[in-house]
Amino acid sequence: MAPETLSFSFSQKSDVWSLGCIILDMASCSFVDATEAMLLRKSTRSSPDGLRGVLRTMEERKVPDAKIFNSLLPLMLQNNPSERITIRDVIHITFVSHNFRSSSTALALHGPMVPLPIIDTLLETNVASILEVMQSFSSRPEVQHRAMKRLLKMPENQLGLPWPMELVEMLVGIMKQHERVPDVQLCACSLLLRTLGHALAQDPAAVVPSDSAITPVLLSVMRSHPEKQELLVLVYGLLAIVASQEPATDELQKAGLFEHILEHLDTFSRNRDICINGLSLLWALLVDAVIVDKAPLEKAPGLIAEVMATYPADVEMAEAGCAVLWLLSLLGEQPGAPGLAGWTLDPRDEARTGPSAGCIEEHQFEEVVVLFLQSIRLCQDRVLLVNNAYRGLASLAEVSELAALQVVMPEEDSSGLTLLQETYQLHRDDPEVVESICVLLAQLASYDDILPELLSSGIEPLVEEIHGRFTSSLELVSDAGRVLRRLEASRRCSEGGQ
Repeated sequence: MAPETLSFSFSQKSDVWSLGCIILDMASCSFVDATEAMLLRKSTRSSPDGLRGVLRTMEERKVPDAKIFNSLLPLMLQNNPSERITIRDVIHITFVSHNFRSSSTALALHGPMVPLPIIDTLLETNVASILEVMQSFSSRPEVQHRAMKRLLKMPENQLGLPWPMELVEMLVGIMKQHERVPDVQLCACSLLLRTLGHALAQDPAAVVPSDSAITPVLLSVMRSHPEKQELLVLVYGLLAIVASQEPATDELQKAGLFEHILEHLDTFSRNRDICINGLSLLWALLVDAVIVDKAPLEKAPGLIAEVMATYPADVEMAEAGCAVLWLLSLLGEQPGAPGLAGWTLDPRDEARTGPSAGCIEEHQFEEVVVLFLQSIRLCQDRVLLVNNAYRGLASLAEVSELAALQVVMPEEDSSGLTLLQETYQLHRDDPEVVESICVLLAQLASYDDILPELLSSGIEPLVEEIHGRFTSSLELVSDAGRVLRRLEASRRCSEGGQ
């Protein structure tokens, strides 16, 4: 019994004293008889010298884990309960201590014998201690799962984010070791997203450690759990971060990631999160990539059109879809085309009949033009959406007069030209949006049959305003000047009956 219990004062610290007596008895029973043990327990109430002597004997006789008991027992057998360690400290020192972990006894304790309530107690501490527990019990997936859930519940001020990138290595190791356990993968991916997201927020130039092996692990997880939709969403988010690191983009393409994304868009078209994140990942892969083989992307325009049609009023889906369709329309253009680092022509392109815009074939032009125009109508105030949609329309109009005619022909009580004028009025002070509009107008004005439509729509004053307002942009002035010259030539021909 603890000293204070003789005065009928009881607390959890009293139990710590009693447990210390039991441990002392067990650790010293090989060289202390029953009478000596009773006297030793009594002496600890008044003098610590007797305890120090028996602890020294433990080390001399090489009692297993004598060093850890030397650290633990003096802290448990303090006369003053306020100076006595807590049961949580006892558990932490016992189960997480490096010295104890290295012993043969500990190897047995770290197996299934350690009950989960003990693990939960160990996890009710700070981040450093939780990571130490994860390392100590690395072979137990249930411990890893509980530890990561605990970390995910912690507020940011307790987590001390951004964490060091060493944590990435640790989480990747856990994912590799427990690849077949979906719950572990879900928590690990969530923590990785949180870690890398905060790291990039603090330093946009931060890079994923090249030796972390994160890419093959993520790809392997995706293949191992193809039906776990929540997990796929997290993996997509992480792969998008990886794809932003230039050295990883080619590796992801060679691993067949295009095919995986398109398969998931087809299979899980009703899962909005998969579609949004899948389109975002496609964008990340395409935006700076050198495309070697367009074959994996041949089905992409049709699948993306189906996804966008499934969510006709979803602004984020429209924005992501337009971005990818625009990049797909550029594949096969000259090096230096906006948004692509370069290209390698697929020999099969020469065998195709009819024009194509990158990966978008002639028979798909009408559907894609409609999607671009519908997306602009859906939300004209989103700069990224309108930029990508107008540049996508310009790519189609460049290779197909039919696509250009579809832009200017009236639809839903207004034509694309009316929509274009509305967009200009809304973003007339944004040079990037104005440039996208002007690029499309330059393509439309290149067709003689469309010039009358441009004149009758009253687009000329708008182009004149662009030409006069954005004199610092040589590209804008050049495009606007070319459109104005074409409109003037058409008007003269019309007036002269030619």
